[in-house]
Amino acid sequence: MEELLTPAEMARADAVAVALGHPVAALMAQAGRAVARAIRARIAPCRALVLCGPGNNGGDGLAAARYLARRGWPVAVASLHDAALQGAARDGAWACPRAPFTPTEAARRDLVIDAVFGAGLSRDLDPRVEATLAAARRVVAIDVPSGLDGATGQPRGAVRAAGLTVTFFRRKPGHLLLPGRLLCGELVLADIGLPAAVLETVRPHTWRNTPALWTLPEPDAASHKYRRGHASVVGGAAMTGAARLAAEGARRAGAGLVSIAAQGSAATYRAGAAGVIVDDAPLADQLGDARRQVWVCGPGLGAAARPALAALLAAGRQVVADADALAGDPACLRGAAVLTPHAGEFARVFGTPGADRLAAARAAAARTSAVIVLKGADTLIAAPDGRVAINDNAPPFLATAGAGDVLAGMIAGLIAQSMPAWQAACAAVWLHGEAARLAGPGLIAEELAPLLARAFAAARGYTHAG
Repeated sequence: MEELLTPAEMARADAVAVALGHPVAALMAQAGRAVARAIRARIAPCRALVLCGPGNNGGDGLAAARYLARRGWPVAVASLHDAALQGAARDGAWACPRAPFTPTEAARRDLVIDAVFGAGLSRDLDPRVEATLAAARRVVAIDVPSGLDGATGQPRGAVRAAGLTVTFFRRKPGHLLLPGRLLCGELVLADIGLPAAVLETVRPHTWRNTPALWTLPEPDAASHKYRRGHASVVGGAAMTGAARLAAEGARRAGAGLVSIAAQGSAATYRAGAAGVIVDDAPLADQLGDARRQVWVCGPGLGAAARPALAALLAAGRQVVADADALAGDPACLRGAAVLTPHAGEFARVFGTPGADRLAAARAAAARTSAVIVLKGADTLIAAPDGRVAINDNAPPFLATAGAGDVLAGMIAGLIAQSMPAWQAACAAVWLHGEAARLAGPGLIAEELAPLLARAFAAARGYTHAG
């Protein structure tokens, strides 16, 4: 699994590593070597300037400069505070030329290495740092581009985007959350010798969403359609396409049976996919079937969504609430298994998430006791117990009408196969993104479900390779 460490958690990991016998100086040397190696693999020798800050990030920069200089690179160092370089020189660790920390100096160099501030900066950048980095032709950042909040992915001031960012041990949430992901450019994760055992003390609660985080249900030789679960979708009278997309997502995700509870327009639903059961009995009667435990409520329902959701929750069903079901007081959503709001729906129910979307998603999950799938290019999947996965495999062309309906159905289809709600939501979000990647530009929602077989194969190949 790919844990993500907040800046505070990374600081604890460093402290534990030191206590286990890994000196700070040795870790800095390894970090500097990793940065130099990443640069040399991508950039031909050129005039480089290392901008150093006062903390460990600056120390990593000094080490990187030393390794580049040993390889014959013309490297100079500019320090934000002279005391940092004076200490390095006194310790015999420094031999590179000095340069002023100015925009003019940055502009005359071919490459600027940003070692000013790491991910834990708790204030906005000062104008001197902003102007100097802005003047650079090309930037490689150590840990994060200076001014990027490693916990939230939000900029603190005018952050200069890097073409390459080298970080260590584990990624941080800000490396995956937008706009941080874009500001980092290419991200290299380097091993600098921290033992994985430090995670037993840090105990992170945030992960990158990959197939290593969850296990897909695997039918065996004795499986039959009833053992693979029955997923149902509440189908509205007007926007019938939404429920049909959700039903197809549930089928392709592996549910053994899928029904549409047609609340009108039954003939339209029956003219759709042959393998979908259409039941036009009153919803209350359909809830009398105890085998139908997993439901999707919301896509295309309009005003009928809220009473339908109330009936499903009162009957104790596992509900994936999407679209029109996501309205009103959050208390009305308690009891749902999964809520799948996009940013506008989230704001409508819980208020604007603000700069810290991770904290907002966690709070919403705790408040409703439901898994929250806060959809976007950096979808967050938050569990009521505080676990969060950040998804980063969704291509831009997934932003198309109906894609969310397919996703809601996929989540229900996995839950119907007895996959726990958080894992089912994580898996569905990743598979959804992979199917979109396979489809490529020009994707429409109808193309997602047919590509899920290949997405499942990719997920199984990922875990096998890992």
